[in-house]
Amino acid sequence: MSRPSATRISVLILVSVFSLSLPLAAAAANDEKSPPKQSVVHRSPVDLVLGGNGNWIATANETSNTVSLIEAKSGNVLDELTCGEHPASIVRCLDGQHLLVSCSYSGELVLIEVQQGSLRKKAVIQVGFEPVGIAISPDGRQAYVGLTASSEVAEIDLAKAELLRRIAVGKWPRYLTVAPDGTRLAVGCSGENKIVVVDIKSGEHLYEEGLIGGINIGHMLCSADGQYAYFPWMVYRSNPINPSNIRLGWVLASRIGRVRLDGPAYREAISLDVPRMAVADPHGIAMSSDERRLVVTASGTHELLVYRQPDLPFVGVGGPGDLIDRSLLADNDLFYRIDVGGRPMGIVLAADDRTAFVANHLKGCVQEVDIESRKLIREISLGSAPESSLARRGMEIFYDGRRSLDQWYSCHSCHYNGGVNSKAMDTMNDGSQLTMKTVLPLYHVHETGPWTWHGWQTDLHDAMSKSFTTTMQGRGISDEDTRAVIAYLNSLAPPQSPFRNSDGSFSDAALRGKQVFESRHAACANCHSGEYFTDGKIHDVGLGSDEDRYDGFNTPSLRGVYRKVRFLHDGRAKSLEEVLTDEHAPEKVAGEASLSSSQLSDLVEYLKSL
Repeated sequence: MSRPSATRISVLILVSVFSLSLPLAAAAANDEKSPPKQSVVHRSPVDLVLGGNGNWIATANETSNTVSLIEAKSGNVLDELTCGEHPASIVRCLDGQHLLVSCSYSGELVLIEVQQGSLRKKAVIQVGFEPVGIAISPDGRQAYVGLTASSEVAEIDLAKAELLRRIAVGKWPRYLTVAPDGTRLAVGCSGENKIVVVDIKSGEHLYEEGLIGGINIGHMLCSADGQYAYFPWMVYRSNPINPSNIRLGWVLASRIGRVRLDGPAYREAISLDVPRMAVADPHGIAMSSDERRLVVTASGTHELLVYRQPDLPFVGVGGPGDLIDRSLLADNDLFYRIDVGGRPMGIVLAADDRTAFVANHLKGCVQEVDIESRKLIREISLGSAPESSLARRGMEIFYDGRRSLDQWYSCHSCHYNGGVNSKAMDTMNDGSQLTMKTVLPLYHVHETGPWTWHGWQTDLHDAMSKSFTTTMQGRGISDEDTRAVIAYLNSLAPPQSPFRNSDGSFSDAALRGKQVFESRHAACANCHSGEYFTDGKIHDVGLGSDEDRYDGFNTPSLRGVYRKVRFLHDGRAKSLEEVLTDEHAPEKVAGEASLSSSQLSDLVEYLKSL
């Protein structure tokens, strides 16, 4: 792959990662003033690291766009530094004095120096395309980050703070891990439900391991011997949503899996779900240094799942079954749960192999948990937070798997962080079974009625209530809670499309595509009109089936369409190009003629920029 141009990289200060003797330069890079340590704001940490031989903790705070530095012993917040927008992951560089933070909305990697209880911004590397998970090479020279929007992994030279190359891997590469010998990279591609193993030197795919029905692949880690990459994920099974199917694990279920890094082999997994008390939204993962304990954060059910790793009944072909293996319930040391409340996300284990530190997103704190005594020891506040608003209360409900029948899944399980997942699903929301529909994003939902693919719901309050009682088969939701969820959805602010120029303007190709979009030739704007690219009307575009309870389809908004991996109501199209050249081609809907190859290319560029 060719080296990127200099315009793709913005570095505040070009310094060596390992140089700690530049106080004036570091101060110059820190011109952006950090917020006061006790500023009243929700921080919502999503990830954390330990450093200084366990003396300090650093967190990536999603909603305050900051990194916090905490003294581990006292729990005092030593410093807080503003970084890019919507930080998603944080890692410690091998020199022990630098942090690397991915900022998904601003498309940046921020290199931060930790020195004498303070944080100093050293460099900002523009990578674009919504970076999330980060992994550091064993020699500490390179970093690898998943670029969710462009289906790539970016390789970074840490000494030069420079983007070296991009490696195509597959849709939605959120999290990844590097083998201990530095030769291979395992990448969780949630958009294509697979793990891709990449040869780092060549950038070639060595092999892929599919996760049938897999969605929402979480954090990843390697075994010490480099044989396995471990990760949690969820499974969607295309069965009607009813109490029986939910309780059998035939709708949504949770797993821990592992794939071989030393050669292709069918993935192995265990099921996590306990009858009547299932597990929702597993996310973070950690392993003790002796690999005796494996710990996973169940963010939707507010708990840590603790396992005796060597004795786990991992199953490959033919398994692992829909419910938890009975052997895990029969041995109280093989598996147990620790309720921590809130929304536990990132997790690290201290050197004693029993102290876990957890980034709790909803509680706005770092939690210290003794996984052997099974006790929450303390909660370290990251700073003062405002009184809980209606929207914040709605956020808590949105991410709460306990709102569903037997706590199998949350709103987030399908609408990942308010967006979409990679499946066409049968929610039974329209009263029919097995009429699969792709998940619609919830951004600007208050502005884009009517709701559902058929547009039969015209009252958002009623639509929200029905989602909890029908799609989630949960207990009834109060009017106040319904208003809270709607307030939260109204507060969601998706990022600007990373396919635009850095100043937010359209590229030349996108501007040409805009002309095609608005022309009589394509006539896309006949239906996809207005600020949100929807006319709010029902249209028969010839794609329905006899099983549909309603005729016609509600025009979906095109805002953020670049995020999708399945298109049209039933997900039959796997790309925008397929949408525009097959059954939904302009000439088959409202346009006058088929698109030329140049028109198609320009129109796709415009759509990706919305």
